[in-house]
Amino acid sequence: MTNYFIVPGLGGSGPDHWQTYFETTGDNFQRINQKDWDAPDINQWVDTIEAALSGYDPETVILVGHSLGCPTIAQWASLSEKRIKGALLVAPPDIESFQEKSNVTLFNRLPTDKINFPTIVVASTNDHWSVIEKAEFYAEQWGSKFINIGDAGHINDVSGYGKWEDGLKILSLLG
Repeated sequence: MTNYFIVPGLGGSGPDHWQTYFETTGDNFQRINQKDWDAPDINQWVDTIEAALSGYDPETVILVGHSLGCPTIAQWASLSEKRIKGALLVAPPDIESFQEKSNVTLFNRLPTDKINFPTIVVASTNDHWSVIEKAEFYAEQWGSKFINIGDAGHINDVSGYGKWEDGLKILSLLG
């Protein structure tokens, strides 16, 4: 059985978000809860992922990240020796722009090393947190399959992505 771990971004993905919807689709979905969703400490967020996965066979684990959850997963992957089943990385923000807009320093250097497990980056052409070229750059650097879903905003509930059936189909590509 595959164990899916939801890794939200800033704010924690509320009740109408597709990540919350994914959690309702089966007992093998669970959210990784961070100490503070509104004041991200990436090192702490990475440690929380590591703690959540302890006790699970890495080969059964798929991480499902949105927004700031995506570079958090990339950071975790660069520090962890675990080779998990895969990760779905949806709407990764342009981290330099994000840090500038939010006036929060998250990374000294965003990991752009190839991730040692299968990943899929899903992005939009009109995401206010990242231009499509930046998402494509991340996908290339991380060794991810890249899927452009067109004009979809930040691919969140505000953009109309609550019950995101196509997202579940994309997730199924990882196994």
